[in-house]
Amino acid sequence: MAVRTIRIGNAGGYWGDDPHALKRQVEMGHLDYITMDFLAEVTMSILQKQRRQDPRLGYAGDFIPMLQGVLPKLLAQKTTLITNAGGVNPPGCAAAIRAMAEKMGLHPTIAVVYGDNILADLSSLRKQGLSFSNMETGEDFSQVAERIEAANIYFGAMPVVDALRRWQPDIIITGRVTDTGITLAPMIYEFGWESSDWHKLAAGIVAGHLIECGTQVTGGNFSDWRQVESFSAMGFPIIEMGADGNFVLTKHPGSGGLVSEATVKEQLFYEMGNPQAYLTPDVVADFSSIHVQQRGRDRVAISGIRGSEPTPFYKVSMAYHDGYKAVGSILISGPEARAKAEKFAEIFWQRCPEGFSETTTELVGFNACHRSLSLQSEAEEITLRLAARASSSELLQQFSKLIPALILSGPPGVAVLGGLAKVQTVISYWPTLMDKGFAKPLIAVNPPGGEITQNEFSLTTRSGSFLPGNEQGEIAQQITQPLQAMLHELKDMRTLPELSEIALARSGDKGDCVNIGVIARGPQAYAFLKKYLTAQRMKNLFQEFCLGSVTRYALDNLEGLNFLLEQSLGGGGSCTLRADAQGKTFAQALLRLRAAIPPAVLSEARRYSLQHSAPNSP
Repeated sequence: MAVRTIRIGNAGGYWGDDPHALKRQVEMGHLDYITMDFLAEVTMSILQKQRRQDPRLGYAGDFIPMLQGVLPKLLAQKTTLITNAGGVNPPGCAAAIRAMAEKMGLHPTIAVVYGDNILADLSSLRKQGLSFSNMETGEDFSQVAERIEAANIYFGAMPVVDALRRWQPDIIITGRVTDTGITLAPMIYEFGWESSDWHKLAAGIVAGHLIECGTQVTGGNFSDWRQVESFSAMGFPIIEMGADGNFVLTKHPGSGGLVSEATVKEQLFYEMGNPQAYLTPDVVADFSSIHVQQRGRDRVAISGIRGSEPTPFYKVSMAYHDGYKAVGSILISGPEARAKAEKFAEIFWQRCPEGFSETTTELVGFNACHRSLSLQSEAEEITLRLAARASSSELLQQFSKLIPALILSGPPGVAVLGGLAKVQTVISYWPTLMDKGFAKPLIAVNPPGGEITQNEFSLTTRSGSFLPGNEQGEIAQQITQPLQAMLHELKDMRTLPELSEIALARSGDKGDCVNIGVIARGPQAYAFLKKYLTAQRMKNLFQEFCLGSVTRYALDNLEGLNFLLEQSLGGGGSCTLRADAQGKTFAQALLRLRAAIPPAVLSEARRYSLQHSAPNSP
């Protein structure tokens, strides 16, 4: 009899996530599969450096001790673990697991998925016709070609499916397989979905998107955080997937956190991009088709998802050396903390040499995250944060030494924070596309600890490029309201209600682009927000941050709006000098915005909030 439902849990959303999550997922209830995500663009370059120093390294070493404590039970329960902890050396990660397991008298079957690392093959591939131009800016690859630190193809679910079909392994270690792909793979394997079952594949991708960031869907980073009864031992998400593509998102009973329609919707909007074209190597998912419904305590059903054929391209994530930066700070107490901080900043930059490519001054505790949108006039204490970028590390060494030199030569009430500012290497992100015919993902079982042959490439006749369209989105590009006039308007609105009374919101980064999702508290609130929060208004509001265009997408099915703010993070990743490097605070700034919200809209939103404030009631 065919399997009708499988349970897939996530136990890690990034390298550095809760080290006890895997143990809780294994011990608090049975799961058929567990997935863990460790990789980000900057992570890949770090792992490349580690492997250059020691060929045995290049994977997420933190994963091994996490696995050691649960491996016996994992094997006894026949729970398959799938993770991209392999980084740039999946065979090395597998060898480390095997050595650890053998000391415990265990012999798990370990499969590896590799071939995504094309760093050594870039020159050859360019000779075969690949341009590797930047898919977001169109910039020519030649300007960064000699500075590339890491280059990895985003493979999809199918090589993981092949490994499951061939060997039914206990553990699958991958390189750069998509976060959603490692979740989709067991669904394809268990249910026998065809590679052209677009709607079912899209459902699996949405499920993967929901759980890939761990507790962000079970109460973490939630706008209505006071509804979360406990943040202790947070429950990581679990998908109960049916063969028809409909599924329930939940968590282990007794764990911390919250699963509600609102937590699910917030995560759906996180890094969504174009909702009608969520691109993956396996399928293009249409988020405008998703239906979300509470089905009891910590259980939310997701259905109705549609998908379409994927593009003929793989996305390739590259990282390149982009100079250096240094960040230092001093703590300044009141009274007049703001005036003192501004004077210290003036003194510092007058003393600094010239030649920096970029500098930033932020008053943390006053307006570092929200800038003028904070509408704050004073603070009791401020951390003065000074940052600079340059092509020369020597110039930044001078910068670093000048920060502690401020302590005795300015206004009073200063405390020292740490020693000299550390000069850091800047690794910038270069996204590009390549035809799928140029690379073939490879798999192996119980590989030796030595090298595995890299990809073999063959030229294809496909050509062209694909970029997600903006046809369905409203776009704003030019600033139409002067900043000072806008701020004056905001200050005149201090007595009006905040948008937080009628909306939830979540934001995050994708390179140098900020994604802000806004979810309405009811139909009337959605109608108001749809009219009020235009792309142009968002451009005006965030003009201090957003140097590019703003695109708005409306999702009537989720009663929400999705905004893409281009060039809004000072380069993003390790490149940015800002305190908020990932755009996490943008949504909170938006929710503080005050507006002339009609009383009827406010009343409905408050009723909606009361009805949804206890989603765990029977």
